[in-house]
Amino acid sequence: MGEHQIRVLTNAGPTATPPSPHEPERLVTASARALELAIAAAEAASEKLAEDIVALDVSDTLVITDVFLLCSASNDRQVKAIVDGIEARLDEMDIDPVRREGEREGRWVLLDYLDLVVHVQHSDERSYYGLERLWKDGARIELPASVHAPHGARDGG
Repeated sequence: MGEHQIRVLTNAGPTATPPSPHEPERLVTASARALELAIAAAEAASEKLAEDIVALDVSDTLVITDVFLLCSASNDRQVKAIVDGIEARLDEMDIDPVRREGEREGRWVLLDYLDLVVHVQHSDERSYYGLERLWKDGARIELPASVHAPHGARDGG
């Protein structure tokens, strides 16, 4: 699939901003399918109150996947709830992960959907490992506003 011209962000979260005019423009080259899965997974994670949800286009860097979706939670039970929510949402789309790692510990769970790799991390692991820093060359993919809405605003109250 060709390049998809969508807005990329220099930072993510509620204060995400468009790229500066001084930065080189980066196009998202991930497949349409990877973007579709990333948005569905991000929405499911948001519904389970995931924090700091970020989608990175790694398609120019990695041959094994197009998009990394990163999110975090403050405790192990919440990590597991987010993982369950993502799996349920993608199962509705008839998509199952080909690999699942880290579930027993509940600190960092990886779900591999080939085009999309989801990392659900405990906040401590997220800070320590800094995947955003490791993959900083990947364009950040703009996610729907509902993904970054305050928790009370997601369900209308």
